[in-house]
Amino acid sequence: MAEAERIIGTPDIPEAARAAQERDDDGTRARSDASADTGTSGGSQAPDQADQAPEEDGGRPKGRRKIAVLFAVAAFAYLVDLVSKMIVVAKLEHHDAIEIFGEWLKFDAIRNRGAAFGFGQAFTIIFTLIAAAVIVVIFRLARKLYSLPWAIALGLLLGGALGNLTDRIFRAPGVLEGAVVDFIAPKHFAVFNLADSAIVCGGILIVLLSFRGLDPDGTVHKD
Repeated sequence: MAEAERIIGTPDIPEAARAAQERDDDGTRARSDASADTGTSGGSQAPDQADQAPEEDGGRPKGRRKIAVLFAVAAFAYLVDLVSKMIVVAKLEHHDAIEIFGEWLKFDAIRNRGAAFGFGQAFTIIFTLIAAAVIVVIFRLARKLYSLPWAIALGLLLGGALGNLTDRIFRAPGVLEGAVVDFIAPKHFAVFNLADSAIVCGGILIVLLSFRGLDPDGTVHKD
């Protein structure tokens, strides 16, 4: 009976060829199973890699870019303020004021021992310590900074605070009591410098960001 089934079912295929075909079929099935297993294991690994990618792209490297922006803005504000004061001391101090827009805006070099715009002349040391404290706070905030607008705002504050603190430390009459060089003199307004301008612009930007509910770490909240 088995011999009859063999002859009827495969009349043209020799026994050796049939055995070879069966071996090929077994090999094909084995490779298919292996491919299926590989695809299954690869599929289970893909989500792990996808899960790791956001952490690498959106974690510390992103925060480091914002920190780099903060220090770049601070360095620019500090250097512009420092260079402007050096030019004012060398070319304008002890000379007549220079009119920029008639009486509405002049460059007039003065020495200010008070806070920004000439306030608090008797509290020079206190203002110096406050400026140093602001710088320390900004450095601490930088560790969890993920917002570009906050990076710019804090950079302006840092650059301005460093600019005026440099005057407090290195200019006469002495360390921590030095007088800040001011030279921008609008009509009917206090005389100030570029460091004061950076501090005010940074402070205004921080107020606006706070009203919008944007935190330094990039989160947005609505109160």
